[in-house]
Parts: sequence; C-alpha cells; structure tokens
Amino acid sequence: MFPLVEFCVSNMAKGGDYVYNKLEEDPEVDVLEYGCLQNCGICSSGLYALVDGEVVEGNTPDELLSNIYKHIEQQQEAWAMF
Repeated sequence: MFPLVEFCVSNMAKGGDYVYNKLEEDPEVDVLEYGCLQNCGICSSGLYALVDGEVVEGNTPDELLSNIYKHIEQQQEAWAMF
C-alpha cells in the first residue's frame, strides 16, 4: 500500500501544483486533488498537504515536498517496528 497525499485545489494555486506534479512522477506515492479538504485556516496561511490524513506543511514548494517525503519515511519506520 502506497502513501496517499491529498491536495486542496486552492492550495495548489499557491505552489502546491509543483509538489503535486513531482509526486505524480513517483510510482510509490498515490496523489489526489480535491476541491476542498476542510482545512481553510491552514490553506489560507501557507502550503500544505495531507499525508495519509495527517497535515504536512512547508513554507515553499521545495520545503513542502521535502517535508512530505520525511513524513512518509517516518511513517514507514514506525510501521517497520510492528
């Protein structure tokens, strides 16, 4: 099962589209775009995505992409312990 990264279309207009497109190229990540993810406060203040339902933020598109991959790695390490 691949990690699921979800984007709000409004947040994609702020630079999230760059991150979305990069993740789309990764065959080990599932990516979805929604009209709204019901996180308007976070969405209006900066870049974010949901990674398996958890909020991951970044100040720039590159930082968001890096933070998403870090989050995925941490999740995989935690699952490996079980």
